[in-house]
Amino acid sequence: MEEKSPRHARGRERYAKKRHYSKMFIALYVAAAVIVVSIIGGVVSCSINNTKKPTAPTTSQAKKVKKNEQSFKMSIAGDYIIYSAIYDDAKRLASGKGYDFSPMVENLREFTSKCDVNYYNQETVLAAYDGLEPSTYPCFVSPTEAGDAMMDLGYNLVSTATNHTLDGGEQGVLNSCKYWKKQKDVLMTGTFSSQKERDKIRIKKCNGITYTLLDYTYGTNGIPVPDGKDYLVNIWPTNLDINNPEADEEYQAYKKQVKKDIDAVRDKVDFLIVAIHAGVEYMPDESAYQDDMAEFLSKNGVNLMIGTHPHVIEPARYVGDMMCYYSLGNLLCSQYQDENYNKVTSILSTFTVKKTTDKGKVKIKLDDMDNQLLYVYYEQKARNDFHIIPFSNKQIKSYLPKYKQVYNRYKKIFLKLDKTLPFADCAK
Repeated sequence: MEEKSPRHARGRERYAKKRHYSKMFIALYVAAAVIVVSIIGGVVSCSINNTKKPTAPTTSQAKKVKKNEQSFKMSIAGDYIIYSAIYDDAKRLASGKGYDFSPMVENLREFTSKCDVNYYNQETVLAAYDGLEPSTYPCFVSPTEAGDAMMDLGYNLVSTATNHTLDGGEQGVLNSCKYWKKQKDVLMTGTFSSQKERDKIRIKKCNGITYTLLDYTYGTNGIPVPDGKDYLVNIWPTNLDINNPEADEEYQAYKKQVKKDIDAVRDKVDFLIVAIHAGVEYMPDESAYQDDMAEFLSKNGVNLMIGTHPHVIEPARYVGDMMCYYSLGNLLCSQYQDENYNKVTSILSTFTVKKTTDKGKVKIKLDDMDNQLLYVYYEQKARNDFHIIPFSNKQIKSYLPKYKQVYNRYKKIFLKLDKTLPFADCAK
């Protein structure tokens, strides 16, 4: 084998280096080209995907596309009736600076603080100002501080159409409406200051769920509504003398107005509530009118009916898909405490309003329901020291020694028509 000269060796070395650099250059060029092509391809791909029909989602993805769930927590409570004994005690608690009702209702906070929407029925007009003084049975006019205490607890949904709406005359209604208009984020309905206000659609929204409240009373204790001012209070009249809704022409005729009110909002809200102030006072069973109202409201797409006025607890049940509370009882009052304590016990219910949207269709369901029994304590002789005590609170033992007997009685009444409804335990 012939030996190469140094010159030939240096030539081979230069040639090898040139080949090495050439390979590196080619490799870099190819890599850059690949990157450019990838980027261009990606842009083209996004552009195509925007015009192409998307690929079918997986089963889990399909559920997310078709179904959407929202919910909020709600509480409902009964009649808030401010007798003179109550506002006199509130005046004492305020030490000469107006009225303080807060200590009386403070125990409700454990329920309202956990809810987004809190409802109660304002039985007596909050109108004791601008020329109107506080007054008691049979014609109630109440200090506005009674409402302030409830607003402080988080109540933001209020019905005001009751048999006592006109106790302060037209001025009482106007004063009441003025008070409620000042309350931030509160929906009050049932009484109005004008026809325009009466016809206004009021819709609230919570956690993606729209809702509203309609409200009616059976009458106003014989006090006539001023001529041409039917807007002051919604009256769905009943005649207990005949106690036959089918034969009551005036009652049947007003169904057209109720349906008109429902139709005005039904397709605008997910959750529709109707409060009904009707029934027979102190009767533990619903009347024929209450049953007929419930059937009518259910057929017209109402989700929840809240009954007030009888001042005692009545049963609850589902009427079709609508949850119906015939009467929640007295939330706060100073009525006589008989051996059954029927006028000083009430129901406070909490539940989750769940909205499910499936293929564009909305379904409302009440979940996690809890029905609490409440007791209104007050010192009998002095008629003061008012407190609302839940039966689940250990304090009930001190305030009502017969609490277990009373609890069992009203649990039985409440569950008479539907024993599957939940009922909160009493303290042990």
